[in-house]
Amino acid sequence: MAHMVESAIEQTFMAFEDQDYTMAEDVIKGDRTVNDMERAIESRCLSLILRQQPVASDLRQVSTALKVVTDLERIGDHASDIAELILRIKSEHAYHIVKHLPVMAASANAMVHDAIEAFINQDLDSAMEIIERDDEVDTLFNQVKDDVIHLLKSSPDQADQGIDLLMVAKYLERIGDHAVNVCEWTQFSKTGALKNVRIM
Repeated sequence: MAHMVESAIEQTFMAFEDQDYTMAEDVIKGDRTVNDMERAIESRCLSLILRQQPVASDLRQVSTALKVVTDLERIGDHASDIAELILRIKSEHAYHIVKHLPVMAASANAMVHDAIEAFINQDLDSAMEIIERDDEVDTLFNQVKDDVIHLLKSSPDQADQGIDLLMVAKYLERIGDHAVNVCEWTQFSKTGALKNVRIM
């Protein structure tokens, strides 16, 4: 599931840059599979809790899996949301009109990849480093907003496109937030603490 979500983000921005609308449609269709996988994993985790009544570290791991699949599913949703915007924008130069958007896309994509790796490897150092990188995505989002404002002032006829591109950036910001959540749940899985508050 994690790698399907990561692939969805990569395909979304390949579709955007290359104007590959078939690929964008494939991302939207693939989101249904991610949703199905989320439900299957949730069902498995709840069954484990009911049947085996895990405690301590085992309970933390199952609880973490329940939370992480939710964040991964939301990342998949946002990739699909962006793919839908790509189909609506359908402009030859849209990907590069807002100069900080490709940088933001690359940053959010890297955060998701690294968050998944940190979770799989239970790497607390990497998880902390990724959490700290969230500021970078937030800064880029503000820069994209400035880019869009400049676009609207210089080319008022591109207002609709500018708003759609701003929505793409907003979804990217949310993707970064969900990557942070995955890292925070990775920390919880290992330490029993979430955001420095001990839970179990």
